[in-house]
Amino acid sequence: MHAIEVCRTSYLGGHVQKCDTCGYEQHAYNSCRNRHCPKCQSLTKAQWLEDRKAELLPVPYFHNVFTLPHELNPIALCNKKVIYSMLFKAVSETLLQFGRNNMGGTLGFTAILHTWDQKLLDHLHLHCVIAGGVLSRDKTRWIQTKNNYLFNVEALSMVFRGKFIEYLEKAHAKGKLEFPGNTAKYATDEKFSKLIKALRSKDWVVFLKKPFAGPPEVLDYIGRYTHRVAISNNRIVNVQDRKVTFTYRDRKNNDTLRLMTLEAGEFIRRFLLHVLPEGFMKIRHFGFLSNRHKKKNVQLCRELIGDNTPMPARAKKTAGELMLELTGIDITRCPCCGEGTMTTILEMPYPSRRTHMRPRAGYLDSS
Repeated sequence: MHAIEVCRTSYLGGHVQKCDTCGYEQHAYNSCRNRHCPKCQSLTKAQWLEDRKAELLPVPYFHNVFTLPHELNPIALCNKKVIYSMLFKAVSETLLQFGRNNMGGTLGFTAILHTWDQKLLDHLHLHCVIAGGVLSRDKTRWIQTKNNYLFNVEALSMVFRGKFIEYLEKAHAKGKLEFPGNTAKYATDEKFSKLIKALRSKDWVVFLKKPFAGPPEVLDYIGRYTHRVAISNNRIVNVQDRKVTFTYRDRKNNDTLRLMTLEAGEFIRRFLLHVLPEGFMKIRHFGFLSNRHKKKNVQLCRELIGDNTPMPARAKKTAGELMLELTGIDITRCPCCGEGTMTTILEMPYPSRRTHMRPRAGYLDSS
């Protein structure tokens, strides 16, 4: 929360820019770069999407969502790293198993962790974007899906449930789970066994969405989902009298847009439910898209499909280039005269380093 509070303020330092034509000056403050900050994800997302463009194949893509039962929410919030890792493992092994057994090869897919619902409450699920085909086991053929059909969701649900419960029982047996507060009852073997029995008796939700129309639609979708945080600034409509009002979509009533007002403390509590453990990766690639052999496998898949064009080289773009593509605004152009170029003439360091401020070489301190 502190990182978000001080984002793009003088607390984080910044720099002074000056127009080389009209002399106009402006202050620009640094971003916190925290991945949970709603203001700091746009450029990161844009660069990530640039990298993903090169990996898309000219095939249909599918979208599956795997959701954990809400009975696991209290335990998950006390054991985020363990439970979230098990979720990735159970889902990836399920899909890879279906790819091998049902299609005779290796799937390629990207899984994206989301932990919230529209009201900022805990709702743990993985969005999976899956290429519509497999690389054969001997890597000599591309085996395409048929009739816009991937896998049966009921069968996926059963295997997913079995794998996750198996990993949950093993983690409990090895003492890897903690049970503080209202989860203390699950520390006993008896209560934990009752939980496992209840989980086995439920139908776990695996949702299959309509296949994407093509690679451009895939990029549009994952661009909206990959770097999203629990709530964006544009959903907050009012902050007054220590209360926060924001919009949400009522899923039970045709996604009707509604308003919710929470006490500030409760709003912050809900937001912080979705802060991930430090270093935890919320976007992961599996199968022939796994990072170690991704470039080689994607090029091979292209050739087997009949597309012999080489993978585009990864283009590292500057913040100015990305902003120009995203918004059509040239942030290096002077906002005053519209002709000159804004150039940094002075660095403003963090408060702890502000014993003095030194102008860059070649420029005079405009003060």
